[in-house]
Amino acid sequence: MPAVPRLRAAGLVLIGLTATLVSACGGGGGPYAGAPVAGLPPPKVTGALAGGMSGALLAKAAEPRGAPAALPAAQFPQAGKSPVVRTAEQLVSTFSLDVDTASYALVRRLLNDGRLPPVDAVRIEEMVNYFPYAWPAPEARSRPLQVSTALLPTPWNPDTRLLRIGIRGWAPATHERPPANLVFLIDVSGSMDAPGRLGLLQKSLGLLVERLRPEDRVAIVSYAGGVRTVLEPTSGRERTKILAALDGLAAGGSTAGAAGLQQAYRLAREHFDRQAVNRVILGTDGDFNVGLSDPAGLAQYVSEQRKAGVYLSVLTVGLDNLHDGTAQALAQAGNGNAAYLDSVQEGRRVLVEQLAATMIPVADDAKVQVEFNPAEVSEYRLLGYETRALARADFTNDAVDAGDLGVGHTVTALYEITPAGARARIEPGRYEAAAATVPNRHPGELAW
Repeated sequence: MPAVPRLRAAGLVLIGLTATLVSACGGGGGPYAGAPVAGLPPPKVTGALAGGMSGALLAKAAEPRGAPAALPAAQFPQAGKSPVVRTAEQLVSTFSLDVDTASYALVRRLLNDGRLPPVDAVRIEEMVNYFPYAWPAPEARSRPLQVSTALLPTPWNPDTRLLRIGIRGWAPATHERPPANLVFLIDVSGSMDAPGRLGLLQKSLGLLVERLRPEDRVAIVSYAGGVRTVLEPTSGRERTKILAALDGLAAGGSTAGAAGLQQAYRLAREHFDRQAVNRVILGTDGDFNVGLSDPAGLAQYVSEQRKAGVYLSVLTVGLDNLHDGTAQALAQAGNGNAAYLDSVQEGRRVLVEQLAATMIPVADDAKVQVEFNPAEVSEYRLLGYETRALARADFTNDAVDAGDLGVGHTVTALYEITPAGARARIEPGRYEAAAATVPNRHPGELAW
């Protein structure tokens, strides 16, 4: 049972963080297992907030121009918008950490094309977490997570404040990276022949290959109407051979993705190394339309492989047939991350600049729970994380899967809070308003 530290922050909120902490080798146990989370300092009141809102930035929202892009075959998770919650009615907010950044790159591509993104394609937490932040870092591997908080003015509302929660994972020196046992699973169906798809994946994964060491191994599996093992597990010292196999891929056929997954996992298991990072990297532009194609069934299969020690990361490309929700679900089930590639530069960011954070987990199933003090906070709203919301009881339930944090990774969560006494966004009820001034102002009324 993982430790569940509960960390107090200056009487404003009670923040808990639970995670299964894992070794940098990617297996269970290891030097991080059961390690505590570093202590949480009080929220920092910065700059103008200490003297009021005179320094707050206020801006008028820009009016959208044109309708969102029409992507009839693309599918995005429909989770709605996080509501404003009255603290008196619900003290606790619980959610899973999210290190995915696919939404940012997808939105960027659409805007660069002169199109507005569909509403469901915009996930606030992925926009925020796309960028690295200089949150305080853990001082030692024995405490692999560091949590920090700050209280800030809300740029769009002078009556509220932003509570910023920053989490950062411990980062080892580069030479400490464990060996990698990787399988590239590449979609080579007919649709991948379009510009910015298979070619983009080949170039991006090629950048990763250039960073391989002799102790690393890579296998390549392709799938279309059928499945083909393009390259058996090969040492990183044979970069030329790996790159030639990668460059030789060509698109054509339907999409037997489930069979491809099974073959990729088989290769990863055959060469499984408890001291290595064992991971399948899936590159695709859409759904799986042959074999086991039900998203729930696929996620269950990936989850079973995760429990056996083989993780999954998902790289998506293209727009026409993008199944964003499936990619997100598979990555979460596989203790990995989902990224959208809109350029070779994005491939470099994900697979080279953030190689360790992408590949090496420092915490599995990381959950955050915040308990607000109703005497200080009358309302709150979590910005984003709609697809990562959890029930209160899920916080200590190890059977409930959650997000994962890689070494050196930073994750940020923002709450918009209404201080007690400030103008509320939700009107008080008939009896609640009355009780605040004269008890039982409406005698004889049982309800309204």
